[in-house]
Amino acid sequence: MIDFIVQGGAVLWVIMALSVVACAIIIERLLYLRRISVDEDKLFLRIKASLLEGHYNEALAICDQNLSPFSTLLKVGIENRHQPEQTQRDILKDAAALEAPKLERGLSALGTISHIAPLLGLLGTVTGTMKAFGVLGKFGAVSDPAALASGVSEALITTVGGIVVAVPVVIFYNYFVTRVNLILTKLENQVNTLVLLINAANHGTSGKGTSEEA
Repeated sequence: MIDFIVQGGAVLWVIMALSVVACAIIIERLLYLRRISVDEDKLFLRIKASLLEGHYNEALAICDQNLSPFSTLLKVGIENRHQPEQTQRDILKDAAALEAPKLERGLSALGTISHIAPLLGLLGTVTGTMKAFGVLGKFGAVSDPAALASGVSEALITTVGGIVVAVPVVIFYNYFVTRVNLILTKLENQVNTLVLLINAANHGTSGKGTSEEA
């Protein structure tokens, strides 16, 4: 294995370093998406029950226990429940937009690695081929194929290395982009639902005169 890496030359070392960075990003993003995944329907029903009873502090506590973009949006909506409806919508839309950088963190680097890994493999192919032709240029006709082995090995190994790194990185990049876009779309669609819920709770509790101030 070490001989294989040595034969790949400096370009292969760069490709391997990029693969380590890509693995770190992929693992971190998978853990993050797992951590923020919640049963949104169940969470929504719990929050709705608390709001309709006027238990705003309890609803905020439930939001704090769930580290997800949806619970963050719920918390912002509850904290701004006394604002006019249009203001609530604007605040919730801004809050949803603020979740995007957290969800997209590391994806630009992952996308860059997916693009440059095969290019580095191509670069290694070129440099390896240059070495092989350099041997031919120096010695003319080479009767011993082993003299060309170094350049040819570098050319082939770096090409394989670049492709091996790029393929899984592209797959995970597209997966993460799809997940992030889905989450952001759901957040945007939930703004009106949250505004209606919060204002229905406000009207209901004000009629009972039992609303709990946060």
